[in-house]
Amino acid sequence: MATDLKQLGETLAAQFRGLQGVHPGQWPLAPRLLCALGVTVAVMVLGYFGYWSGQFEEQETGAARELKLRDEYKIKVAQAVNLDALIAQKQQVDQYVVRLEKQLPSKAEMAALLSDINQAGLGRGLQFELFRPGQVVVKDYYAELPIDIKVAGRYHDIGSFAGDMANLPRIVTLNNMNLNTAKDGSLVLEAVAKTFRYLDQDEVAAQRKAAADKKKGNKK
Repeated sequence: MATDLKQLGETLAAQFRGLQGVHPGQWPLAPRLLCALGVTVAVMVLGYFGYWSGQFEEQETGAARELKLRDEYKIKVAQAVNLDALIAQKQQVDQYVVRLEKQLPSKAEMAALLSDINQAGLGRGLQFELFRPGQVVVKDYYAELPIDIKVAGRYHDIGSFAGDMANLPRIVTLNNMNLNTAKDGSLVLEAVAKTFRYLDQDEVAAQRKAAADKKKGNKK
């Protein structure tokens, strides 16, 4: 058997001798088969890198997009199933926003609100030692007006005044409160009362324009 294998090897080796200058079509069988195999491998390698690899990448991208679309579809189906509940929830939020807006005075009503705060203190027998509105702070959808106040009076009257602030029809908060005793034994309350108003259409437009300009500036 070893002799047969040796003879087979010599026969194959002999087929590869003397091929130089001979047309490939006249080569013996073994060289032709090996050449055909090499050409086939070369074509497959070139085809993969030159054509099929792009298709594989496109297929992978399409598969990833399909998964994303499936997830989006599931989310939208869930939203569609709960559409009535979402609509009802939105209506509740809208009603809540309307109630809050009614508690925010307009620019024209701010003077009346400041008078209400002053009258609330006087009505409790308090003496205003300071009532100074500060600089208006404009937010996205509302404006905030801080008022530095300093009132003197009895403990219960000051407490009732604070309660009156909370019960005003408009939103007024007391911040940075500091309670001290005066020389005559009365109490002195120093605080920052903050009230809020909604922006008019011109102010909202100005805020949106400022935000858009800022966004463009950040992009640059």
